[in-house]
Amino acid sequence: MHKQKILIVEDEAHIAEVLIAYCQNNGYLVEHLSSGKEVIPFVEENSVDLILLDLMLPDIDGLEICKKIRMFSQLPIIMITAKGEEIDKLLGLEFGADDYICKPFSPREVMARVKTVLRRVTNNNTELDAANSIKHSEFEMKINEFEVTFKGQFLDLTPREFLILRLFLENSGRVFSRDEILVYAYSDTLDISDRNIDTHIKNIRKKINQIAEEAEPIRSVYGIGYKFNKL
Repeated sequence: MHKQKILIVEDEAHIAEVLIAYCQNNGYLVEHLSSGKEVIPFVEENSVDLILLDLMLPDIDGLEICKKIRMFSQLPIIMITAKGEEIDKLLGLEFGADDYICKPFSPREVMARVKTVLRRVTNNNTELDAANSIKHSEFEMKINEFEVTFKGQFLDLTPREFLILRLFLENSGRVFSRDEILVYAYSDTLDISDRNIDTHIKNIRKKINQIAEEAEPIRSVYGIGYKFNKL
């Protein structure tokens, strides 16, 4: 079982330090960002299990971040804010937050909320039917859980890598051009080079080979793109 990772988005250093310490003491891996503009790129390129998201950030507010994340992910989000009005709570939940905590707060309360949300997500995922699971060539992908294993071992893929591998697992043997993969994996392809796909494929292969060095499920098709072959 992999350690769960929490992304803390908080611009007040003393609050961030307390949250980081409590999360680490409770056995979680922690990443911290103080800028709202960094959140979407980070989430798109890294595997995260839950976000503690401050509402009032200096560059972009938490509601807007939450709204953008919900366009491509159901990643659990707990919003933290100094505001306590009911309208803010309603807006937070309307934009897709899973829970809401007002400052000042007890760090122990935050950790209790974190554990509750993660437990709820896990319990919901155990009720998924077979349609949400893909099994192919010793890969098992649980779509709603955003989790994939190879030969029974967890593959720590970024959200983008997960989408690309899903495309291949669902279309074994079909050749995809870089442009086709790009359109599938990115909601906005503006200023994104199709060479980004080469980097993602390289990273996926590397992670697979850490489990089975000889495995080569994703193969290059010269002059066209890539395809997935059965192992």
